[in-house]
Amino acid sequence: MPALADINETLTRFYINRAVSDVFRTMLGREPTISQCFDRMPGDDAPSTIEHHRPQIVGTVGFFGEVNGLVYLHLDLTFARICTCHLLDMTEAALDEAGDDVINDAIGELTNMTVGSFKNGLCDSGYSCKLTIPSIVRGSNFVIEPISSATRQIYYFDCEEHRVIADILIQRDE
Repeated sequence: MPALADINETLTRFYINRAVSDVFRTMLGREPTISQCFDRMPGDDAPSTIEHHRPQIVGTVGFFGEVNGLVYLHLDLTFARICTCHLLDMTEAALDEAGDDVINDAIGELTNMTVGSFKNGLCDSGYSCKLTIPSIVRGSNFVIEPISSATRQIYYFDCEEHRVIADILIQRDE
């Protein structure tokens, strides 16, 4: 069985890049590319994952088993609305009428698919794990802080004129 050291930044980058690219290409017809990444060890300061002046929707799905963690997928509200309209073949007017729950469900499902693909990569590397249910955080001017023992890797993706951030926390089950 692989040791935690085998889940390094290179492996994480490969699996999250593949997951985000495949899901956004297949489900949204978009081609995201990694523009920046930050590898943080426990206790390191991390860059902000949101633009504080813009409303954000953050989908999160966890995984647990031989390795535990969370993936937060950050989108600004404007891009979340675009994604929702595309996924559900809705107009902006229909989305306005449907309300925020539809956006939450769509971003939750995008996050679930992305983290599912990421988790499959971990499983392929010998780390058996399962997914949790998705959840959504909405708002602006907030910070997500990891527990001190988790390794944190943050990946910024450019997706046309929009940004997607994958914030990954990993901790080995001891």
